[in-house]
Amino acid sequence: MKHQLDFEKPITELQNKLDELRAHPEKHSLGISFEEEIQIIEKKLEETRRQVFLNLNAWQRVQLARHPKRPYTLDYFQKTFSDFQELHGDRMFAEDHAMVGGFAKLGEHRVVVIGTQKGRDTKENILRNFGSAHPEGYRKALRLMRLASKFGLPIITVIDTAGAYPGVAAEERHIAEAIAVNLREMTLLEVPIIAAIIGEGGSGGALGIGVADRVLILENAYYSVISPEGCAAILWKDRANAGKAAAALKITAKDLLHLKLVDEVVPEPLGGAHTDTLGTALNLKTHLLKHLEQILALPVAERLKKRYEKFRAHGHFLEKAVENGEMKPAKAAEPAVA
Repeated sequence: MKHQLDFEKPITELQNKLDELRAHPEKHSLGISFEEEIQIIEKKLEETRRQVFLNLNAWQRVQLARHPKRPYTLDYFQKTFSDFQELHGDRMFAEDHAMVGGFAKLGEHRVVVIGTQKGRDTKENILRNFGSAHPEGYRKALRLMRLASKFGLPIITVIDTAGAYPGVAAEERHIAEAIAVNLREMTLLEVPIIAAIIGEGGSGGALGIGVADRVLILENAYYSVISPEGCAAILWKDRANAGKAAAALKITAKDLLHLKLVDEVVPEPLGGAHTDTLGTALNLKTHLLKHLEQILALPVAERLKKRYEKFRAHGHFLEKAVENGEMKPAKAAEPAVA
């Protein structure tokens, strides 16, 4: 099995044993039939697969979110949507291949789709800048969103990025300003907006196209203000503590749903989205259509109010009051902007 993750080793060993037995049936154990031995191994393989993938920890889910065979944004544009027509350029500086978008159809709805795209190999990763967009990528996204607003089309954003590009060139062209403008404008756009996190949802690079009426996340994706490795490097001065950081950050789909930072978790096939790309894409389509119909039923004023309140409610903290020199028990404070 190519691109084997550490926790997949028991599955790989059983699969190799099964493949070897099928290729050389004369090697099967004495005392039982060939078919019985195959069935025993297949049953053990299925049990092991379920035991492994139903009990993944936070770091293992991060690894699965980064799996090189995992479907990327353009895969979903082709399988979840139909009639995708890509548009290019920000009309100010350049074309950013890390940010893709254009017109498409979701079921019977005409929409504008926008997303961050990674590469499959070294050549494409260089072209796509490993999925990390420059300022012109976010300005292209904003141009497409304004185009959607002009024609009254819903906006669907697909997020899969480790973060916006942090290089000097991006800073020179004001990437923080580009993302900040997107945050403001997405709050005010009157058309429905749905964001779907399909892999990595890294920091402001993800949030730059993530302000939406509904935020969905695939089961093995993550959404975080910082990567586990970056957090570990800051807190423990050692990136080897990435697993510990991933658990502390509460970045898995289940944690995010509990914290009300996402609206729904989209289930994946056992083993991850890459084991059934088409099935995952069609499942995402079902969830997108459900939420789009609900959002379209809302009056514009109510839609904007709910979108604003949704993000104002993100981030909670605890405070302790001091009376007569004594610390009182902590209590939950009002929601605050994270």
